[in-house]
Amino acid sequence: METAYDWSTMIVFAGLIVLFLQRSQGEARDHLWQYLVASIGCAVTNYIGNEAIKLANTTYHLGAIALGIATLAFIWIVLRPFQDE
Repeated sequence: METAYDWSTMIVFAGLIVLFLQRSQGEARDHLWQYLVASIGCAVTNYIGNEAIKLANTTYHLGAIALGIATLAFIWIVLRPFQDE
């Protein structure tokens, strides 16, 4: 837990865990693979971001930020964390 990528992806992953636990009560409306895709997105974002810091590579930073935004968009569009049903 040394970089901004570590903290930001851990916060998103913790929110994903809370969402999964909350949704595991009652009728199933999500699939487990959807959470797997989002968690892999967090892990790869963290890896690319940490490599960007280690290598001082701007392209990796842009890739990590783009993948992080794509992961958040996936969570927002597919898992719909704030939608009541």
